[in-house]
Amino acid sequence: EVQLVESGGGLVQAGGSLRLSCAASGFTFDDYAIGWFRQAPGKEREGVSCISSSDGSTYYADSVKGRFTISSDNAKNTVYLQMNSLKPEDTAVYYCAAGFPESGLDSSWYDYWGQGTQVTVSS
Repeated sequence: EVQLVESGGGLVQAGGSLRLSCAASGFTFDDYAIGWFRQAPGKEREGVSCISSSDGSTYYADSVKGRFTISSDNAKNTVYLQMNSLKPEDTAVYYCAAGFPESGLDSSWYDYWGQGTQVTVSS
């Protein structure tokens, strides 16, 4: 019953923008933190950003600070990742996940994962 569904990925030129969505169902949304992770070709999974649905606190990886913004709409059980000034190195499959992290971008603390959405940034 627990489901996380990502959407909004696509192909964009360097410098462009995309907004990803993560729609959650089957659990009490505002009890969880929601994180965004990505898996790029030839690289390990990387934490990107996370948000606490209860108090709205956020965390960003250094590589995306100033370019990406995470937000939540608790009424819609949805978390967004606004990605601006995209670079080719942002190309990856992006996943959202729900859990109770002690360290915000440590994937081992997340229990539920979506199927991923592909983001491709061309040069």
